[in-house]
Amino acid sequence: MTDTRAFATLAARSRAPLCSVTALVVAAGLATTAQAQTAPPAPAISPQPLAAAPQAAPAPRPAETGVVNRILVNGNQRIDQTTVLSYLPIQPGDTVDPVVLDVALRTLQRTQLFADIQLGLQPNGDLVVSIVENPIINQIVFEGNSALSEKKLTEEVTLSPRGIYTRAKVQEDVGKIIELYRLSGRISATVSPKLVQLEQNRVDVIFEINEGPETGLQAITFMGNTAYSDSELREVMVSKESAWYRLFSSNDNYDPNRLDYDREQLRKFYTNRGYYDFRVVSGVAELVPDDSAFGITLTVDEGDKYNFGEISVVTENDRLNADFLKLLIPIKTGDLYESDKIESSVDALTFAAGSAGYAFVDIRPTYRANPETNLVDVTFNISEGQRVYIDRINVVGNNRTLDYVVRRELMLTEGDAFNRTLVERSRNNLRALGFFKDVEIKEERGSAPDRSVVNVTVTEQPTGELSVGAGFSSAESYTINLGITERNFRGRGQNVVARAEWGSLRQQIDFRFTEPKFLGRDVGAGFDLFHSRYDFQEESSFDYRSTGAGVRLSFPINGYTRLSTRYFIKDDEIIVPTGYCATGGSGSRALCEQVGASLNSSAGYTIGIDRRNDPIRPTRGWSGTLRQDLAGIGGDVNYVKTEVEGTVYYGITPSWIVSVAGSAGYVGGWAGDAVRINDRFFRGGNTFRGFETAGMGPRDLTTNDALGGNFYAVGTVELTVPNFLPDTYGIRTSLFADVGTLGVLDDRYTITSTGALDPNIVDDMSLRAAAGVSIHWRSPMGPIRFDLSKILKSEDYDRTETFRFSTSTQFN
Repeated sequence: MTDTRAFATLAARSRAPLCSVTALVVAAGLATTAQAQTAPPAPAISPQPLAAAPQAAPAPRPAETGVVNRILVNGNQRIDQTTVLSYLPIQPGDTVDPVVLDVALRTLQRTQLFADIQLGLQPNGDLVVSIVENPIINQIVFEGNSALSEKKLTEEVTLSPRGIYTRAKVQEDVGKIIELYRLSGRISATVSPKLVQLEQNRVDVIFEINEGPETGLQAITFMGNTAYSDSELREVMVSKESAWYRLFSSNDNYDPNRLDYDREQLRKFYTNRGYYDFRVVSGVAELVPDDSAFGITLTVDEGDKYNFGEISVVTENDRLNADFLKLLIPIKTGDLYESDKIESSVDALTFAAGSAGYAFVDIRPTYRANPETNLVDVTFNISEGQRVYIDRINVVGNNRTLDYVVRRELMLTEGDAFNRTLVERSRNNLRALGFFKDVEIKEERGSAPDRSVVNVTVTEQPTGELSVGAGFSSAESYTINLGITERNFRGRGQNVVARAEWGSLRQQIDFRFTEPKFLGRDVGAGFDLFHSRYDFQEESSFDYRSTGAGVRLSFPINGYTRLSTRYFIKDDEIIVPTGYCATGGSGSRALCEQVGASLNSSAGYTIGIDRRNDPIRPTRGWSGTLRQDLAGIGGDVNYVKTEVEGTVYYGITPSWIVSVAGSAGYVGGWAGDAVRINDRFFRGGNTFRGFETAGMGPRDLTTNDALGGNFYAVGTVELTVPNFLPDTYGIRTSLFADVGTLGVLDDRYTITSTGALDPNIVDDMSLRAAAGVSIHWRSPMGPIRFDLSKILKSEDYDRTETFRFSTSTQFN
């Protein structure tokens, strides 16, 4: 059998200057296995008989010391001789000895290009460098993997085809693969690396994988807890006990890293409830007897409950007033100790210092606990240098969006004093655009101590949307719509909408264009062109056609308020079935008086206020809108329409968010005009869950036609709740309750010629209410929403529905 030699071994021989490192020689029958619980051993060699790797030819017996006359390289195949000489720290004319040769050998070995190196100085002064090159990887092969895809494994390993093979890299990749399996819950996975030597000094690297079974969590047990039960503490942990209904979760597999995270979660849970000196004494994970699952036992020391004692602020900077900063701290003496309040206080102080221009404050709270009084004194120590100015602003990640589109949303420019308030508002401005999935603004020290560099990193997301909506009701009516929207046209931030809709209610074609920064100023300008037909035959026995155009202009009043103005002119037409409004026909007067065409010329404005803490997923703050339109600037229609709406957000926790919304509207005619049916309010469908479109409000009992109303008021309470699904699924669940009313027709439609109420027209302004569940899913096809409703209050003549869904698909 060919003599088997190990991977490269370096030696500097003291008595003989010949230094030799012998590389890997492939032999039959040699194999090792790496296991998940231990460090991965050396990679195994393919058990198939393979020829031994070439060895450097032994040089004649060299001299121990001498002057190098010339350098000869032999054994190189791929690597050029000049490349070898460039790594060699010896030149002709140098005097060498065993120490110098040893240094040269180690230098060549660190390149990881060679499997074997021999250096020898010949009596004639020739330095002979004999090398055997490391093999080149032909391909990487994974065998036995089913739980993890080949693509995921390939992304994890460092070895790659056409790369250089080294034993160290194989060992590193074995460890990475095992770690990947361990994180997926397969703690007993093993990996056996093998080599297949090919011609021309090439090798195939094969990772033979035994994935093993998933290692679940049979039980999570606590010891030492008295204030909270085991079940309450399990809810705090990310790790969960294995159960049949956790089909889509990997949190019920044992992961030591996750257990460390759970210890931290338990600490936060207790310290946020007054237990200042809580600690996890130990966390032990043991395999059950059949090795099928782990059992975790956590021993805790809860300690006593503490309250906050004295709260103080100490600052080294005279320009930062400690007494004023103390007022910003959301902690009062006597409050229950909560660690989150410490973090909130640090954030508030950092924000305040940043707003004053001090970008790099260091705030370190110190604690003094008194076990006798169960009070914790907290001192916030603030250290900061000088006022900081912005040296440079870098924008990164905007591959499609033009640079100036990002910069014009920033409220800071180069040369300004750093202001953390403006930085946060700039971030919200960018997120509110809807162009970016994530926006991160960080500052780092600049060219001088009083200079900073602001890095704005954005992650772009699809801004085009192909939207499709559909609804189903108890009456089996349907709506389908198709629209194309591009919110970042040509990367310039322009908004373009081209939409076509059809279905049981509406057929529409419209085109809209908006330039958000008209003439380079913070003024939005745009125009609309549209033609639509609303089919209300099922709801109210008429069709409504409208063709028109409009122009829009908007500008900010302050940092939170924006004013939008508009002018529209359109040709409207009400169409009813033949004979419906003829003498003796069954048509309602509230409809028949408006049959025919009319010209509507109107101007209006909208005032919007946004005080939310986040424009995408708010957890605090409020927003409100006031809209008014005046029709009668020429044309045939005269009315004033007013609508107001507002929403308040309150986050109980990051997963439990309450929003309370209210809206109301009123439209009234002037110059003796009654409000036309197409200008009245209709509610239902997406505007009032549980009722069909136009399913509530005034109605003609003879024809069963919905007549709409001149007034409406709707209130909504919605609670976003955790659904215990991974965030990667993109599913959000909320509970809702809608309550409201719609009514107030003009008197001429509700009172007969004799002055009595018309018994065929119902306009009682009664309350309607519905509650249910809304499910929002960011699916691969786009966002999908499901509404399941339960009617709590309705009238006999209302039209209700229990299920509605809508979906949209995004594109780039």
